Amino acid sequence: MASARSPKIDLYTAQTPNGIKISITLEELSLPYTTHAVDISKNTQKEPWFLAINPNGRIPALTDTFSDGQSIRLFESGSIMQYLVEQYDTEHLISYPKGTRESYEVNNWLFFMNAGVGPMQGQANHFRRYAPEKIPYGVDRYVNETRRLYKVLDTHLAASKSTYLVGDKCTIADIAHWGWVALAGWSGVDIEEFPHLKAWEERMLQRPAVEKGRHVPTPHRFKELLKDPEEMERHAKETAQWIQKNQKADAQK
Repeated sequence: MASARSPKIDLYTAQTPNGIKISITLEELSLPYTTHAVDISKNTQKEPWFLAINPNGRIPALTDTFSDGQSIRLFESGSIMQYLVEQYDTEHLISYPKGTRESYEVNNWLFFMNAGVGPMQGQANHFRRYAPEKIPYGVDRYVNETRRLYKVLDTHLAASKSTYLVGDKCTIADIAHWGWVALAGWSGVDIEEFPHLKAWEERMLQRPAVEKGRHVPTPHRFKELLKDPEEMERHAKETAQWIQKNQKADAQK
């Protein structure tokens, strides 16, 4: 463990690019945690008990015993990741000392992910895979914006001496991006267009904590799914059904 403090972490998550950010971070820090699988297909994240943890009704969310002995709730993946390294990464295994040049650079890329790659690629997934009707403008808009953001990452990694996003090691900036980049093909982006980003994604997968954390709370199957067009189409249709159902339910509240 990267800290002498004894955590009591409960992770509420699902098999999504945002969800696995947190389990990978926890594994990188060798922190003990209890996993609670949240069935987002049944809108479990909108139930009162979950909204008490995250009022926005989204995964991931996390609770812990804070330094004052009281429970603390965390939501939004970037906020959770920052909390975990600030509270527990005293050896700076996946972070840099607060106030250093590198720590601010990590924040740059963390916010780039949470304000750029995640939202844009998420919309690419929606319009390409889950929308009730195909709207070419929506598909093109978000797939192309995802490609543009990938190009930014690819160019940056091409100039990186360490082959990581910041400094000489893997940080939460890298971890935050991995689940989304691993999903490139699902989003209609050809990762072969971005050789440095592709090499980075494959290199990250070789990390034991990434391999273990990506399978929380259920197996990470997207790489295998992309090799089976029929299974991929079936999965997309099933997911589209509950997404559209849940959207209607939300609109009626």
